[in-house]
Amino acid sequence: MAAPKKGRGSSGGQGRPGRALALILIAMVALAGGMFLSGHTTPRLGIDLAGGTSITLKAKSQPGKPDAINPTNMDTAVSIIERRVNGLGVSEAEVQTQGRDNIIVNIPKGTNSKQAREQVGTTAQLYFRPVLTVTAGQAAPTDTASPSASGSAKPSASPSDKETASGSKATPSSGATTQGRAVTGALTKDTSPSPSASTSGTPKASASPSASVDPATAELQKRFAALDCSTKAGRAKAGANAKPTDTTIACSSEGDAKYVLGPAEVSGTDVDSAKATIDQQRGMWIVQMDFTDKGSKKFQQITSKLSQQQSPMNQFAIALDGEVVSAPQVNETLSGSAEISGSFTQQSAQDLANVLSYGALPLSFDEDTVTTVTAALGGEQLQAGLIAGAIGLALVVIYLVAYYRGLALIALLSLMVSGILTYTLMSLLGPAIGFALNLPAVCGAIVAIGITADSFIVYFERIRDEIREGRTLRPAVERAWPRARRTILVSDFVSFLAAAVLFIVTVGKVQGFAFTLGLTTLLDVVVVFLFTKPVMTLMARTKFFSSGHPWSGLDPKRLGAKPPLRRTRRVNAPTDPKEA
Repeated sequence: MAAPKKGRGSSGGQGRPGRALALILIAMVALAGGMFLSGHTTPRLGIDLAGGTSITLKAKSQPGKPDAINPTNMDTAVSIIERRVNGLGVSEAEVQTQGRDNIIVNIPKGTNSKQAREQVGTTAQLYFRPVLTVTAGQAAPTDTASPSASGSAKPSASPSDKETASGSKATPSSGATTQGRAVTGALTKDTSPSPSASTSGTPKASASPSASVDPATAELQKRFAALDCSTKAGRAKAGANAKPTDTTIACSSEGDAKYVLGPAEVSGTDVDSAKATIDQQRGMWIVQMDFTDKGSKKFQQITSKLSQQQSPMNQFAIALDGEVVSAPQVNETLSGSAEISGSFTQQSAQDLANVLSYGALPLSFDEDTVTTVTAALGGEQLQAGLIAGAIGLALVVIYLVAYYRGLALIALLSLMVSGILTYTLMSLLGPAIGFALNLPAVCGAIVAIGITADSFIVYFERIRDEIREGRTLRPAVERAWPRARRTILVSDFVSFLAAAVLFIVTVGKVQGFAFTLGLTTLLDVVVVFLFTKPVMTLMARTKFFSSGHPWSGLDPKRLGAKPPLRRTRRVNAPTDPKEA
């Protein structure tokens, strides 16, 4: 006679709960180790808890551009403002849109709020400057530059970083026609640095260096040699406070090249429009520029001079806030309109077109409100939130102990594991994705206590139902799990879906609540599957729980089970045909 098949109670995770526990233990150790090694042992606090300044900017309608206020331009403005504020040394600024035409800038305590207010709302300066020297972005003490220009050099720090298109060196093109418009010339985009030990000359000055250099030029040479564009800090100290008439130094937006730039010949206000389009003949993305009448004359003069120079002095740099976003070569005299071609993607071409069209911020903004949040106020609010969380947790613990007795120990251990995972993840997500723990996020964590406890209750009640039907604890634990698992997954899916929708449709601090709620809901699934269920399996093997001790929470008499209790059959027991 064939041996009887194993029942549900002897399969699955019943025999190997240690594997799941080992897995979650490894995850906890790894997260805690990463937290201590990274030096971020506490969650990053939002402005409402740490204090600081909150600035609300309202976009203004552009004359002649009624559709300028759109999601694309608002997102572009957010990205530029964020880099400007970070250029002031603020690595934890929060910049985000609110509604259709508002941008909220939250600057933590310790920042010069007056300087920040000047940076975030003003339209940056865009200039076309001739390239005098270009070399690799790393600092090289032996490199020298001998710029000779009509203006004095006043190199200093750049207020922001601006990242735009990047691509490999492209072959020049000319005489192309795009969208029925004659293109009067082509520019070659070249982002690869061309090392130059010493190069001098501008369209306004002689190329031959003087035997003796003035102090301003000597200082410029020294700064250029020491400039390291490979770091954000180095790029931020390239050429701020330089006047349009100054010779200055600058970094590329990618950080792979550094430049000495001559005085500005054309400004961003001289560009009438720019757009990214695809050249059907060559099958490549290009950027087309149209200049104003005044700008066309200026551009014709500078390109006439640059086209007669050797590389790299036949390049002009498109410098935004002192940072070079593109440095195309000039092969012929251009005027009226021009084309920049290279290894553009659609996104990189559109980014450069936005920079050229609007001269940094694509919109003008009015400072609507400025609010100062003190750390004392944030501390009081955090303390009140923590007290509320402690009260909620205490009520949950009292309920679990009073109703589930011994099972409350498993629930409390599970809550502890969930708390450790939540804390370490929040600490690591701060530097990783910019997550900041604000008051709504604290509220989300408090709500998560109830969601996590609800999962335990569902499982415990399924086990007690099985015991009421007359089964002993070990098979009851395993038979209850599939039914409880489905309920837990459905409940957590609904909670996560609500958090995801709330995160998408809301802005500002409410997103912190939604993010925390979604994160803790996912952790609830992990804890229940990898900790609560395996621990319950192990506890079912102990005498205290398996014997139905009155304080175990699984006493058959207390649960109303009718004796005799139904037990699982032994594998070697004979089978009565009449009972089959």
